[in-house]
Amino acid sequence: MENSKNKNKGFLVLEDGTKFNAYHFGAPVSSSGEVVFNTAMTGYPESITDPSYRGQIVTFTYPIIGNYGVPPFSFCKESISNYYESDEIQVSGLLISRYSNRPYHWNMNQSLSDWLFQHNIPGLYGLDTRFIAKKLRTKGGSMLGKILLENRNIPFYNPNSDNLSDQVSIDKKMIYGNGIYQILLLDFGLKNNILRCLLKRNCTIIRVPWNYDFTDETYDGLVISNGPGDPKIYEKPIHYIRMAIKKEIPIFGICLGNQLLGIAAGGRTHRLKFPHRSHNQPVISLQTGKSFITSQNHGYVLDISHILDKDWKVFFKNLNDDTCEGIIHNHKPFFSVQFHPEASSGPTDTEFLFDFFIDLIIKKKKRNK
Repeated sequence: MENSKNKNKGFLVLEDGTKFNAYHFGAPVSSSGEVVFNTAMTGYPESITDPSYRGQIVTFTYPIIGNYGVPPFSFCKESISNYYESDEIQVSGLLISRYSNRPYHWNMNQSLSDWLFQHNIPGLYGLDTRFIAKKLRTKGGSMLGKILLENRNIPFYNPNSDNLSDQVSIDKKMIYGNGIYQILLLDFGLKNNILRCLLKRNCTIIRVPWNYDFTDETYDGLVISNGPGDPKIYEKPIHYIRMAIKKEIPIFGICLGNQLLGIAAGGRTHRLKFPHRSHNQPVISLQTGKSFITSQNHGYVLDISHILDKDWKVFFKNLNDDTCEGIIHNHKPFFSVQFHPEASSGPTDTEFLFDFFIDLIIKKKKRNK
């Protein structure tokens, strides 16, 4: 583990004034953002590059982080990273209990600390991360916080005050694959594994920016991606999604995409008292009665209670707090889920939903013949 020699002190300060002494690794800089937690045992390189964590300082509750380093930034033939969920580190900082300074893995390219240093991202270790997670839970799952080095104070920063999708989405249309199904992918800060899951299913992907007017595009199915921030700020995309609903082309929303589809359908969203930020959230399908373990990272929830039994119904429900985890149209090919069926590094229990989406496209094509 981290050698006792040459430890550099750092501090975590939360918005309520609580201060934690720790030691820093990664870049020797201070940082500020929204402090959240993640319960995954593995997959820290994927989480750190997940655009849904944009502007957040992530607390990893698993007690050992960094033990297998980080893999290389290699790319597949479609110019998609083989191992990461985006092409850059998205978090503003890391909080961990114990840091392993002697990592080893057959696919390791460099240590976690060196990687963070290279991208000017700080981390703290020597923290009671489970205590921090419990404290965050009592404060709605997140608090503003800052990582400070000695004598380097900075102000608090609330990333939710910014349009985060504008920071993590692409700037122009991009095309991937050469499959038989034309998928329009609305990018609010998507995870790369959404691309991988669609490419495995014989799709051509037309990836467009979050604010792109796609009303004149031709496609077989629409995917609305995950992304950071408050769904209510995306008024223009919600308008375009309403236009897509009128065309009755299959739609699949993921995470933020679930909330945006729900708002476009007439639903509402609100902030969760206890946000879902873990790799082990249990959900149940109200279609089949089957339960699944899912990966989630969101602070807002969709409420469609006032439009139930009209056109929409709840697709999945959270088994911890009974909140809505997805919606599905009663007659038309539209559905969405709050969790990540493309979760990388897992769980992959619900990846079958991509097959469900492709089946809707096939049925739609047959009806149109």
